[in-house]
Amino acid sequence: MSSPLPSVRAGAGAPGHRNTAWLGWLRGYERATLAADVLAGLTAAAVVLPKAMAYATVAGLPVQAGLYAAFLPPIVYAALGRSAVLSVSTTTTIGILVGSALTEAVPGGDAARLMAAVATLSLLVGVILLVSAALRFGFVANFISEPVLAGFKAGIGAVIVADQLPKLLGLHVQKVGFFRDLLAIVRAAGGASIPTLLLSVAAVATILALKHWIPRVPAALVAVAAGIAASALLAPWSLGIRTIGTIPAGLPSVVRPDLGLVEALWPAALAIALMSFTETIACGRAFAGPSQARPASNVELLATGAANVVGGLFGAMPSGGGTSQTLVNQRAGARTPIAGLVLGMASLVTLLLLAPALSLMPEAVLAAIVLVYSVELVSVRDFQAIAAIRRTELVWALTAFAGVLLLGTLRGILVAVITSLLALGYQASNPAVYEVARKPGTNVFRRRTDEHPEDETYPGLLMVRVEGRLFFGNTERVLDLLASIVQRADPKVIVLDCSAIFDLEYSALKMMKEADDRVRSRGAELWLAALNPQARRVVERSPLGKALGRERMCFDLEHAVAGWERREAART
Repeated sequence: MSSPLPSVRAGAGAPGHRNTAWLGWLRGYERATLAADVLAGLTAAAVVLPKAMAYATVAGLPVQAGLYAAFLPPIVYAALGRSAVLSVSTTTTIGILVGSALTEAVPGGDAARLMAAVATLSLLVGVILLVSAALRFGFVANFISEPVLAGFKAGIGAVIVADQLPKLLGLHVQKVGFFRDLLAIVRAAGGASIPTLLLSVAAVATILALKHWIPRVPAALVAVAAGIAASALLAPWSLGIRTIGTIPAGLPSVVRPDLGLVEALWPAALAIALMSFTETIACGRAFAGPSQARPASNVELLATGAANVVGGLFGAMPSGGGTSQTLVNQRAGARTPIAGLVLGMASLVTLLLLAPALSLMPEAVLAAIVLVYSVELVSVRDFQAIAAIRRTELVWALTAFAGVLLLGTLRGILVAVITSLLALGYQASNPAVYEVARKPGTNVFRRRTDEHPEDETYPGLLMVRVEGRLFFGNTERVLDLLASIVQRADPKVIVLDCSAIFDLEYSALKMMKEADDRVRSRGAELWLAALNPQARRVVERSPLGKALGRERMCFDLEHAVAGWERREAART
């Protein structure tokens, strides 16, 4: 679906117009917005390019794999995507997931083997996203809750920090797991390279100072330029400071995927595809302007899938929407996907003209960039915000966080998904069940509490509200809670307020019929009130509906109370 952009004239690109054709947003493009888009693209490039190289090192890949991800995928997304501000390349989360996947699939692989492996991985990610788009699986992005995603990202941030510490100290540590890696770093810290450490501290201090005092200046780009300049002047290899080495200049060449790795890589590809899509949708929706439509999930699946396929053919890392770069793109004034095209072209110029200079980059400077931007993922404020609202969801967030640290990133994402599904199942199986009373002088029925002792109840009549869908997984619990309320009240008539029940499943109806039989055997009655039309039709077709009849299915609680009062008046 086409985003309604303020920069397109009425017609094919007008607000509200559904347009999913290739480059469909380009119709009606106004030249007046070109300057803003170009400036935004160049500004985003200043942030994206250094980070893309840094994330390639996180994955254990040559830095050109990150540059390729900042070249081709943004261009493909600009052609097919619908977000005006989304900036697509590789991200912190993707970088660490790729690194974990390659460590397991091609341990100790040389540069050529790693490039073939990452090409295979990107192609698999792209194919999974394209198949998901064809099957219209865009809704899957909604199945990872925000608390779980916050916990997963915090775990990723902690893992990346531990992964970069040896580079910042000039050490080599064999990676075996988060806690054991930290212990190994502490033990080896005495052998740290002082020149490397000083360079790392200077790079981190420079980035933090610029981010704090001059936020409009691209801090990562300044750190890269300063690192290259220092490397050119000081001959760092003589001081024991490692550089990233030769970067092939020119256009990327086609990389033949290694089909023998498909079996080993497809689980990781599935995890990366899920995270890529989740981050892309989250960024696109979070940064959409007031006059812009939220990106359509299945269109974004198609765009990011094609971006990964094309990028994979040329050895690019898997890609997706990145939060920090999208924020930069938006604040710089991006109006349309032209900004993404500019980012891709800036990456191409870098590959063609600046590769020799980039080869002088010290590893410690890239590690410093990764460290500063990865620490932001470990957000204590996110956990505090979750805890302030719901402690249960804090448990889910901490579970995802611990899963990444204890089991690794690839298994950690599985923990995150399972945790989200368990959280969803827990919430669905525990609907609210509570007694309601009438606010005096109104037709408002609300939860009965000690805060409102004046609310009206009716002797012999119990009104109970249930919220949510009733199905086989929660009906027994609902009936147990209802039974405890009934036992305390000992009513003659129990009115179940169904206004918040949007669906009743077969098993639920069967169990409710059994409950009605038990209630009637004790001399009481069960009434239903405020059924929505769909739920009412389902009930009427069931044995429960036949047992209740029209007289025990009331339009709403007000009619139920009126019917109760008429019946009591007739008896007296």
